[in-house]
Amino acid sequence: MAIDRQGSGLTALRVCLGVFFLFEGIGKLRWLTDASILGGRFSGWLAEAAVGSPSQWYLAHVAVPGTEIFARLVPLGELAAGVALLLGIWTPLAAFLAFFMVMNIHVASGLLFKYAFLTNGYGLPVVGGTLALAIGGIRLPFSVRR
Repeated sequence: MAIDRQGSGLTALRVCLGVFFLFEGIGKLRWLTDASILGGRFSGWLAEAAVGSPSQWYLAHVAVPGTEIFARLVPLGELAAGVALLLGIWTPLAAFLAFFMVMNIHVASGLLFKYAFLTNGYGLPVVGGTLALAIGGIRLPFSVRR
């Protein structure tokens, strides 16, 4: 009997990231009624962003003007992605949307452009994991079937 190692690994990754996003969403439920929590975070990041940087542009033109919308979309998106990943429902779509949310936060915070992105537990592991799940159904040329 052959063991599908790639499938087993992706399942473990899916469940772990599902738990991660579920609890991230639960931690942000207050944002649904108080967008100023996210607004304060955006303001802090904007004050620290270098003039002319991608983070500064993104915050000034997209994130800060859309704070009211993002304060509702982020917790709902994280909860939905977490549940979908845990249950294995629409995994590639849920993983892609989670990847998109994570990238938005990393661009806004400026972390994506720093060395700390590689050492931060919210950085490369989550970005790589969601990307792997988004394309995980694709058998890569170097995948070995035994």
